[in-house]
Amino acid sequence: MKKVISPGFAKKTINLIDNIVYSHQKDLKGNPMELKMSIMVQNGNSEMRLAAGEDDPKADHSPKPALLWIPGGGWRGADKNLMLGEMSEFARAGYVVASIYYRSSAEGHWPDQLIDVLTAIRFLRANAEKYEINPDKIGVFGRSAGGHLAAFAACNLDGYETDEWKGYSTKVQACCNMFGPVDTTALMLAEQAKFSDPSFRWHKVEDTHGGALLGGDPTTMVERSAQANMLNYINPNMCPMQILHGNSDPIVAIELSSDRLYDKMVEAGFEDQTEYYVLDHAGHGTREFFQDSVKELMINFFDRYLK
Repeated sequence: MKKVISPGFAKKTINLIDNIVYSHQKDLKGNPMELKMSIMVQNGNSEMRLAAGEDDPKADHSPKPALLWIPGGGWRGADKNLMLGEMSEFARAGYVVASIYYRSSAEGHWPDQLIDVLTAIRFLRANAEKYEINPDKIGVFGRSAGGHLAAFAACNLDGYETDEWKGYSTKVQACCNMFGPVDTTALMLAEQAKFSDPSFRWHKVEDTHGGALLGGDPTTMVERSAQANMLNYINPNMCPMQILHGNSDPIVAIELSSDRLYDKMVEAGFEDQTEYYVLDHAGHGTREFFQDSVKELMINFFDRYLK
């Protein structure tokens, strides 16, 4: 069978650039680390350039808004590419999508994880021309522990900068927080109340996700959890935020996290720039969060503030 077809050219090519080093750090034992990111971008036909020495004549190399994806995993470390397959719709919608590995709680204690996220944001601005990024339009999004870090980045705080990519801003213009444990204190207290239950996964505060994140003296962990409690840092420089949380989440209880965050945002006068979607019957990162209808909500949100 032979046919002549005309598929058109509306759909743009997405390229993946992997293992880009954005930061050099040391782990808790003093061992050097290279922190890496992946970037998805519609920037022409990379294999055509290699094979033919020229690009697709319809390639678009104009600057694009960027989204930084922050993985979850209880701050214990997650491969930067685990969820990257779910991010293609955002690249298709015209965003440069970067996904990072940040120091795990076994490699660094709070606020090392936030420092890594903010370093990645500065890297994107410092390399904006190379990756076709509009440096004035950068958003963050993440799930679970990554949602917590995204919400912290949305606070647009000063004081967490390093010398890497010095001179570039850490400020972001939009944030989507997917079921992040933003109230670390409430979560830690709720977990402590279950230590006497033999079937509960933890029986010491230092073994919990939050305890591993904080490190140090277990007797002061609840007190020190205030430093990682994003609710304590809501301020007038906050960027717009979208919150997504399932009302059947068994890991990060909605009433101890996103409900409190939304109430605090409204109390601070940010109701007009805060969207809160409760996903009925959804658990902790279950497939409801990655349906086309939810991604459409996310893309529409980012479009309003980044395009």
